[in-house]
Amino acid sequence: MAATNLKALLKRHFGYDEFRPGQETIINTALDGRNSLVVMPTGGGKSLCYQLPALATGGLTLVISPLIALMKDQVDGLRSNGIAAEFLNSTLDNRTAAEVERSAQAGVVRLLYAAPERVSMPGFRRFLGTLDLRMIAIDEAHCISEWGHDFRPDYRQLAELRELFPQTPIMALTATATERVRRDIVAQLGLDGCAEFVSGFDRSNLTYNVKPGAGSWETLLALLDERKGQSAIVYCFSRKDTEELAARLTSDGHPAVAYHAGLAADTRRRTQERFIDGEVPIVAATIAFGMGIDKPDIRLVVHHALPKSIEGYYQETGRAGRDGLPSECVLFFNEGDRAKQEYFIRGMTGEARAVADRQLQQMVDYCRLNTCRRGYLLGYFGDAMAGGSCGNCDVCLAERQSVDVTVVAQKLLSAVMRTGERFGVAHVSDVLLGRNIKRIRELEHDKLSVFGIVDDYDRDGLRLIADGLVERGLIGRADGQYPTLGVTTDGREWLRKRGSLTLDLRVDEPPPQRETSGEPNAGKERTAGKTRGGANTPDAALFEQLRALRRSLADAEGVPAFVVFGDITLNGLAAAKPIHSRDMLAVSGVGPTKLDKYGEAFMAVIREYVGSMTLAAGENASGRPVNGGASVASTRRPAGDASVRELGDTHQLTRRLLQQGLTVAEIVAQRGLSQGR
Repeated sequence: MAATNLKALLKRHFGYDEFRPGQETIINTALDGRNSLVVMPTGGGKSLCYQLPALATGGLTLVISPLIALMKDQVDGLRSNGIAAEFLNSTLDNRTAAEVERSAQAGVVRLLYAAPERVSMPGFRRFLGTLDLRMIAIDEAHCISEWGHDFRPDYRQLAELRELFPQTPIMALTATATERVRRDIVAQLGLDGCAEFVSGFDRSNLTYNVKPGAGSWETLLALLDERKGQSAIVYCFSRKDTEELAARLTSDGHPAVAYHAGLAADTRRRTQERFIDGEVPIVAATIAFGMGIDKPDIRLVVHHALPKSIEGYYQETGRAGRDGLPSECVLFFNEGDRAKQEYFIRGMTGEARAVADRQLQQMVDYCRLNTCRRGYLLGYFGDAMAGGSCGNCDVCLAERQSVDVTVVAQKLLSAVMRTGERFGVAHVSDVLLGRNIKRIRELEHDKLSVFGIVDDYDRDGLRLIADGLVERGLIGRADGQYPTLGVTTDGREWLRKRGSLTLDLRVDEPPPQRETSGEPNAGKERTAGKTRGGANTPDAALFEQLRALRRSLADAEGVPAFVVFGDITLNGLAAAKPIHSRDMLAVSGVGPTKLDKYGEAFMAVIREYVGSMTLAAGENASGRPVNGGASVASTRRPAGDASVRELGDTHQLTRRLLQQGLTVAEIVAQRGLSQGR
């Protein structure tokens, strides 16, 4: 298909004028009938790579997706864009499922979503044989590999689809796959010679932070205070942890729900729906939550416990900021955290245990980094970062200063040796700080000459010094269940020669203080409503009105808010303030389909908002041109008019009319709002 026709489909159904990097080539490969493996970071636009070919080729595209909630979200979004899509899963009764199957056989459906468990059933495969099947898309394809972090045996059965439909192109997609996992995906699916597209793994809008586990509760509350009302996931170690944390957060003013595999299926489904719909902003969850969750506006992902692997961590943090807006990923870490994971690893045998040990060690290494965290993550997946600093992780953002640590380094090395080189940094630090605790007394380490000789550093400071000494090769760290410190040959030689040492140490921020009065976000700039000058800057007050309207429309349709418009599109509308259709179409994310469906409702809010601002400024009735020359004179009404009294609250009236069953077009006509064409 010609590039111009593809772009026409892109604008009509998705509202975008241009493809993201790599998408068009992948789409053309599918249209040429070739198999492909697509590795693209979360939020990079993987779904479009098979959704657009489904529109261009006709027939039916089968999408194999691992989670029921993900299917529903994808289908809701496609239908909102005017695309015929359905899903088949256990939430449908027999009658509804039969209707979906008949629609697919009649050629009405363009994209059909199903879980791998269903696809492996003989009856479903016979049903596939009755369809005009043009393409098969396998999402979360890393689940087929034993070397991946989320292996699912049912994915192995998908290899049989190659035998059943040898002429039907397959597109395997994932956001997380090392070279070894990619090779395994290709082998398991029989895609030898397929086109491979490996986009960069960098998520530049995400900020990566590792913070001390000590004081994590106050830090977590401060993070949530900064993002009041925004969506966040807090990953916990155990089911009990999720329930306790959710209850504690709720009692502290941050509504949260728990999610884990031990909950009833209906409870899990309802919890996920409430989070996706924006009814509850925070989920405290085990890793059972969220694989492939299609919610673009998650602003914070917190790991309250140490992840098992870099792949799992990258996948989980990838749920933040899928819309491309700035979002944060925070991991709380203590050296002792690895013991919880090692308890389960000890139950493994053979190569599985060796792999799990190695993956956990890589995760611990990430937490200990004094160099760029993004660079480490990219390097793990075989990607590279230009330069030595990303400028968007805690290591790269931290202020640093050169500090002469000669004296404290001597004390630390001496303490490591005098305690027998069989303890970790926590115990050695406690000795140096002179802590009167039972363990130290039992070992009689309170009688050592190094006991209590440090008073200018705290525990965290000593840990940073120890990490610096490890990097300099003066201390060795024996990793395992209990990571002990030992002085190296170079370290002993340095002590003997009484050398000097300077380290570049981070100047850490003071401990977070919670807001005790006023707005929790006071003095902090929210992502969605920046108010600094500039024609392309979203108007914060208008953004909130548009968001309220979006919520009303979404509630009326029974879909998540982002299905109507994502935050990026709302930002565009709040910045451009379009009051005519041609101007609204110029906003990214608005295509003809959504313009027809929602355009007048949003432009009505914008017209009234612009009118209120004009009246507030005391402008004359002739109207000053706004929005590139469009006049707002037509939006003004006499001061006594009811619509002026409702200025800024148009979404409330719109919601009432929607609840009465009126369409957007009927609401516009009833309210007498001018239609800009």
